[in-house]
Parts: sequence; structure tokens; C-alpha cells
Amino acid sequence: MMAPAATKRAAPTCTPRETRMRLAPHFVIAPLVLALASVAVSAPSPPCPPSGMSRADLLRLKQTKFEVASPDERNRLATTLLSCLDDPDPAVRDGVVFEALFTWLRGKALTSETILALDESLRRTLDGEEDRGGFRLSFAALALSEVARADRVEPVFSESRRAELVALAARSLIRVKDYRGFDADAGWRHGVAHGSDLVLQLALNPQVTADGLRSLMDAIRSQVAPPGTVFYTFGEPERLARAVVFAHRRGLLDVAYWDAWFAAILEPKPAKDWRSAFESVEGLAKRHNTLAFLHALSFAGRTAGGDLGKALGARADQAAARIGS
Repeated sequence: MMAPAATKRAAPTCTPRETRMRLAPHFVIAPLVLALASVAVSAPSPPCPPSGMSRADLLRLKQTKFEVASPDERNRLATTLLSCLDDPDPAVRDGVVFEALFTWLRGKALTSETILALDESLRRTLDGEEDRGGFRLSFAALALSEVARADRVEPVFSESRRAELVALAARSLIRVKDYRGFDADAGWRHGVAHGSDLVLQLALNPQVTADGLRSLMDAIRSQVAPPGTVFYTFGEPERLARAVVFAHRRGLLDVAYWDAWFAAILEPKPAKDWRSAFESVEGLAKRHNTLAFLHALSFAGRTAGGDLGKALGARADQAAARIGS
């Protein structure tokens, strides 16, 4: 899977539910009226492949390295390809849609208007409901990370729009509950990693404030060791750690914040202490994931270099030692 620098729609998730009405003869009509109203205002999902294209046309884009001679056609394609963002075929979803956006955004081949249109569409998707296959939200986050990078390199967002994206990135990462990674047939989902990539690009942006960084790092912390029996095996700790390194390097968050942040990570619950973690699968998962993250953070911090990187690596080592080898 192709992913930024290392690897690899739309109502709020909590859609308001209609309140039950009290007994009255005519109230039985209300659900039908509401349903018909919903149908009336809901636009059908755009087709995949986009109108006028075949799947062969989509795959041919990759074969030609996403070279589109007409700038107008390229910009039109960039937005219409989003209809295939949750396609069950990884050759389309990952190999064409994401790689095309990656190539055009990093190659500065899209207009500011197109970047803003991508941002608006991807935000609606990321703040919406998951598809049955589990691809939509993950790949919306991954694609949005490239849009956020484009804004970092050459700003196109207003201050308020960027702040809204920071808030969305934080809450969307916190709400990830699908921990599937790679599947030989379906390809990648990787919600935590892709959400971390979006956080990373925002953390790198000098326009993101200390308050924004706090919310992003709190979101990262929420996924270091998710509740239950999830054992990370698809590189999630490394992606989480990279985002922390770049946020820490900004130097905007004080020692008191990082003290509390690490203390929360070192909380052994559901076990009463780290030694008791060996007595349940949930405890073992918490220990496994926390140690994997701290080791990844230590390595990433030291590799980043500089005094801040070394200090972060040393702090991660100290935290890991408290859990035990």
C-alpha cells in the first residue's frame, strides 16, 4: 500500500434519530412522511467508475503514471475519482484513487479550487458513516492527509477552516473502531494508521496552534492501546509514533502536558497494575500495544535527531522500563 512518506460521506456519525411521538391516531403516518422526505433530499451516490469511464480506463490511469495532458480534465478527474474511494477492489481504491491524488497533489498539478473541493468532499465523508467494507473512512483520512499536506506546503485554507480540520482529524481518529489492517483479497483498511497520517500532516503545519496540537495528541493517545483484545500487528504503533515526534518537535506543548500525556499512557487499566496484565487477554493486549508504541516512539525520536528528539526517545525508554520487559 502506498502511504505518505513511509508506506502505504455525509452527515455526522451520530445521525439524529427521530423522537417517538405519543399515542395519537395520525402519528403512525410520521415515519412514512419522514422517510419520504429523506428520499426527496438525498442525492444518489456518484457512480464508480465515474460517468464516461470504465474500470479499464481507471486502471489505464495508473499505467500512464496519472499523466493527463489537459489541466481541466485532470482537475475534473481529481474530484470525480472520489466516488471510488471505498471501492472494494484495492487496485482501484488504493492503486488508482489514492495514488492519483498523491501524485497530483505532491506534483502541484491541481488548482487551489480543486484542493478546496477535495477538502470539502473528503471532510463530509470522514465525518460520515462507515461503509460495510470498512474502506471509506480509512481512505478518506489517508486522502485528506495529502490535502492537508498541500495546504501546509502552499496554504489555501483560512485559519478557521484549518482549525475545523484539526478538530475533525482528532475526533475521527478517536472514533476508529475498525482495527483491520491488510487482507490478501481486500487490501488495506488501516484506520488508525491513516488517521495518524492526517494528524502528522497537521502537526507539521506551523499554522496549527498549541491548542490544536493538544487535541491531536490526545487523539493519538486514545489509540495507543485501544480497549478490548486488539493486538496491533500492521505497523500502527510506528505511524502513531511518527505523528508524536513531529508534534513534539514543534516545541509548543510544555513539560506539564507531556508529563500528563505519558502518565495516561502508563495507566494499566483494565489491569490493576502492569504485572497483573499477564492475567487476562485484555491486559496482555494493553501491555503489547503500549510497549510497541513506546519502543516505536523511542526509535523515531532518536532517529529524528536533535535535542528534542533525543529527549523524547529517552522519555519513551523510561516509560517502557516502568512497564517492564
